[in-house]
Amino acid sequence: MKVIGITGGVGSGKSEVLRNIQKMCSCIIITADELAKSLEKKGEVCYEPLIALLGEDILDGNGEIDARKMAARIFSENAKDLLAGVNAIVHPAVKRRILDMIADEKNKGEIDWFFIEAALLIEDHYDTIVDEMWYIYADEDVRRERLAASRGYSHEKIDSLMRAQSSDAVFRQKCKVVIDNSGSVAGTIKQLEKVLTER
Repeated sequence: MKVIGITGGVGSGKSEVLRNIQKMCSCIIITADELAKSLEKKGEVCYEPLIALLGEDILDGNGEIDARKMAARIFSENAKDLLAGVNAIVHPAVKRRILDMIADEKNKGEIDWFFIEAALLIEDHYDTIVDEMWYIYADEDVRRERLAASRGYSHEKIDSLMRAQSSDAVFRQKCKVVIDNSGSVAGTIKQLEKVLTER
């Protein structure tokens, strides 16, 4: 079983690429953001530490953590250290759970590929977990069009998101495979077929 990290800039089309990969091989795909949300549920490992850090006013009527309330608390004016505190709780927990899942799948021996998608794959040092990192690239103009069309983001919001992410040069330096997702779906699938066959 090969463990692959999938990363790329916002709007590069990582989700679409992963949907295609799912159809093309025997694999499990883990999205770090979705896994993080699941670990914030009542009874899970991040639930109590987050409430201890942020207070019970982040809970909804059912006692679950409300993502909007949590975001408002983290990004309020007097909360400079809260984001770092939340990341220190959530990121290690996500990584530990992923390591457990990888170990389980290796023991079962039923799948050929284990994909992890995370925006901060490089920054969070997932290179120590994965066999290879793959960079989903898309031309900046294409990414801007996608973000405006699919998410309704303003130019200002897109600018700030792009500034906060690693540069193309860093992605290319750290990743062994580059998939150009600027063009047609058929073109991307052709690249994926080649990469999956060669490995």
